[in-house]
Amino acid sequence: MIAKQYLITGLIMGFIGIAMSLLFRMQLAWPGESFPLFEAVLGKWAPGGVMDADVYLALVTMHGTIMVFFVLTAGLSGTFSNLLIPLQIGARDMASGLLNMISYWLFFTSAVIMVCSLFVESGPAAAGWTIYPPLSALPMAQSGSGAGMTLWLVSMAIFIASSLLGSLNYIVTVINLRTKGMSMTRLPLTTWALFVTAIIGVVSFPVLFSAALLLIMDRSFGTSFFLSDIFIQGEVLHYQGGSPVLYEHLFWFLGHPEVYIVILPAMGIVSDVMATNARKPIFGYRAMIMSIIAIAFLSTIVWGHHMFISGMNPFLGSVFTFTTLLIAIPSAVKAFNWITTIWKGNLQMNVAMLFSIGFVSTFITGGLTGIILGDSTLDINVHDTYFVVAHFHLVMGISALYGLLAGVYHWFPKMFGRMMNKNLGYVHFWITAICAYGVFFPMHFVGMAGVPRRYYENTAFPMFDELTDVNILITVFALIAGATQLVFVGNFIYSIFYGKKAEQNPWNATTLEWTTPVEHIHGNWPGAIPEVHRWAYDYSKTNENGDYVLPGQDFVPQIVPLQAGEEELTH
Repeated sequence: MIAKQYLITGLIMGFIGIAMSLLFRMQLAWPGESFPLFEAVLGKWAPGGVMDADVYLALVTMHGTIMVFFVLTAGLSGTFSNLLIPLQIGARDMASGLLNMISYWLFFTSAVIMVCSLFVESGPAAAGWTIYPPLSALPMAQSGSGAGMTLWLVSMAIFIASSLLGSLNYIVTVINLRTKGMSMTRLPLTTWALFVTAIIGVVSFPVLFSAALLLIMDRSFGTSFFLSDIFIQGEVLHYQGGSPVLYEHLFWFLGHPEVYIVILPAMGIVSDVMATNARKPIFGYRAMIMSIIAIAFLSTIVWGHHMFISGMNPFLGSVFTFTTLLIAIPSAVKAFNWITTIWKGNLQMNVAMLFSIGFVSTFITGGLTGIILGDSTLDINVHDTYFVVAHFHLVMGISALYGLLAGVYHWFPKMFGRMMNKNLGYVHFWITAICAYGVFFPMHFVGMAGVPRRYYENTAFPMFDELTDVNILITVFALIAGATQLVFVGNFIYSIFYGKKAEQNPWNATTLEWTTPVEHIHGNWPGAIPEVHRWAYDYSKTNENGDYVLPGQDFVPQIVPLQAGEEELTH
């Protein structure tokens, strides 16, 4: 139930976030044009249908905040941790049902506050989603620094509390509530990924909480943690001794692990979906676990690569470059293992499988540009241009979204007891996949030409005039992609009520969640909790005669004891 609440809240927030991006994409493609839509949606912020410069930055800020925290973090970790952890480890419920409920309602409260901040008179928060001071620390700096920014900070503080309660619950559940025979090396990779994600969250979210708290102190109680030597219209303010760079350190110490909090659950989901639909064991199971753990550790020592141009000591820059390039190794191990899992498999090209393959594609293409941005020398040329925007949207935006969608299509029968429409799913995948590259591939070139991000128009720079057509192309792709998500929502809502009734194990998968009955019952399994006898990936397993271990079926569920003379695979 809580998984469904997270998913549906996340999808609603996702639509708000996507709608915002379409509004500012229209402004970038046709700067200064009058659109009746702008006046209808933005009211006083678009007089005569022409978008105001202040609200442009506010839209960019709220789009980033909503997509990163409220859609990808909660939509992936919140949904799939709650749905899959108890079912895949063989538990009746989470370790603490109460904490679980509190964590969702705190998330819901913070989402409501974030949406409400769109309607305050001075406008929503506007300083980019990273809300660097001084814009965020001085309420008088601009309209977007007023009440909207205060609500942003309050919402984030509540969101962090929700995330911490959820994470602690997931960790304790995986450690303590595994069924008999379910050792850590028999866990499906989805559960491993969700478990490690929760650990990263517990380590890094408190740092953002402290940053938000100190920012609230600076804004409302006259302290100077992040402020020093500030002049507004010639008047000297009394702030002394603070440092905005300190805020950058605190923010990115969460901000970089955050992108792995977003991507790791997607990686776990993709591993399970691919193994199931390739009818093959996942390639390099232990290497996959080790790379998840390596990514988690390395993610906490790379945050400085967001700050190469903040006046950082060049030696420190080279240290962060080294750790950043190191993180490419476990990421590449995962990419090779996914490709090898598909290799010579009996591929079932259903919608979840397509999104998983799409995930590997965008993860590799987005990751390649990360090697450029992670290098302190090369980064200087493209820092804060659209090159950065294109990079992280592909590698953690689109990739994580594909992981989320693969999970929804794959576990929908578990959540709702019905199947989603496959043909509508194909339409959704192909148009989304083409448009996602259509948006973010050309954007790399816009960035390499030097166009800075977050500018509401570039008409002041004649050298960028020839890029107008590229911006129009990107916006057209974005509008088509946005419209295509309506196909998904229609399919999702229709299938909940009228979809084809699901069987107990529609994908012929081996893991424990498919041994529970289709109708939801309290405690997940009627009678005793099943015992586990093997790892989660016994697909197409044969005995010495070349016959399937279980006659006539190409998969062996985890609850089937080892047959006479059968060896357990654990590679």
